[in-house]
Amino acid sequence: MKLKPLNFIIIANLLANTIIAQTDSAMIKKIYNEALTNSKSYSNLEYLSNKIGGRLSGSPQAQKAVEWTFKAMKDAGADTVFLQECMVPHWVRGKKEIGKVIASNLKTKELAICALGGSISTPAEGITAQVIEANGVEEIEKLGKEKIEGKIVFLNQPMDPTFIETFNAYGKAVKQRWGGASEAVKFGAVAVIVRSCTLTQDDNPHTGVMSYKDSLHKIPACAISTNGANWLSSALKNDKNLKFYLKLNCQTLPDEKSYNVIGEIYAEKKSNEYLVVGGHLDSWDTGNGANDDGSGVVQSIEVIRIFKALGIKPKCNIRAIAFMNEENGGRGGKKYAELAKLKNEKHIAAIESDAGSFSPRGFSSDVNPEQKSKLKSWKILFEPYGVYNFNDDGSGSDTAPLNNAGVPCIELRPDSQRYFDYHHTAIDVFENINKRELELGGAAMAALVWMIDMYGL
Repeated sequence: MKLKPLNFIIIANLLANTIIAQTDSAMIKKIYNEALTNSKSYSNLEYLSNKIGGRLSGSPQAQKAVEWTFKAMKDAGADTVFLQECMVPHWVRGKKEIGKVIASNLKTKELAICALGGSISTPAEGITAQVIEANGVEEIEKLGKEKIEGKIVFLNQPMDPTFIETFNAYGKAVKQRWGGASEAVKFGAVAVIVRSCTLTQDDNPHTGVMSYKDSLHKIPACAISTNGANWLSSALKNDKNLKFYLKLNCQTLPDEKSYNVIGEIYAEKKSNEYLVVGGHLDSWDTGNGANDDGSGVVQSIEVIRIFKALGIKPKCNIRAIAFMNEENGGRGGKKYAELAKLKNEKHIAAIESDAGSFSPRGFSSDVNPEQKSKLKSWKILFEPYGVYNFNDDGSGSDTAPLNNAGVPCIELRPDSQRYFDYHHTAIDVFENINKRELELGGAAMAALVWMIDMYGL
């Protein structure tokens, strides 16, 4: 039977698409094989976490991390590595915080607390005051000045366990950490104690950045562990006159000079187009920042190593960026976007890893509908590796300034169930990293970079 011209064209297109899909599948398999057999991400993270440690912006450890990352990107095979200067906040925690309950019968109990990032210190002698409990920021105004004035406000809104995606639960509860002090001081509070943002019941307080309004008086702010919060809430029901002794020793020093670290693979032909992959180099000082976000940094470096190891010649320039100051200012991301605009660089897309080192489950994105559809069409290539969710919206905070300028931005989405067990705590350490999960994340990022480089977005 003789084929009609239209039928012939349809069959030819189907065959061509099949061949392309097979080629893509084969390359992604090569990327995963390379990542799972020769990855340097685990050993790199061990050094960054254990040899350098917590890397709060402006600290000596942050500077050591900049120097180490520069070398690590060179070792990964980057064609060039350069530093991008930015001024960052320099907040220091000082001596260990003290939080102590004083009952009406004068019996005391110490509870695990830590200062929130950006908080002022207490007076040298500390603060002792009665405690008033509020279920989140919204309840402060309902309590009013009469009940709050002269007291410590205890913000005890838990993360909602019914959210399957724990970042959604975090987003709802974290408002009390961010804005609690400024809201409470309007009604005469002398300090705030904030329930840690985690679903785990333990004795690890979770730090994190908070903010003050310049027009308002500043009061000290600390986080309390979930076990401590539960105990304090129960004790308040039995002892309305219970007091809390709080001593914080933190301070904000003048801004420090720091850097984004950028490793680049040149396009095969000279190009002003860039594809970014990145994580943030700074971390809180309580742990060593293994999950948040050492993992994202080493996975980004791994993208460079994989491309070089496989001899991939990209169509556009590939940049791995270790952003500085995501945790308490976002200065690195802002500076990168500012300079990209100044240099008239065209960014095809930016991919961020800042959601932990756990098994990758997909990619969320802030893109237009056509770009979203294209990302979803690639799902079949990633499903064999457990990466299946391309539906969700959202991208990272360091790439947000690029997204505001119209750049399509994407974020690696690992399984989120364990992330807030470790987030911003003393147990965010290398020993809680799974090597294979970390490597799978780097492979997923490299595979998506390859697809975008090949076919655009």
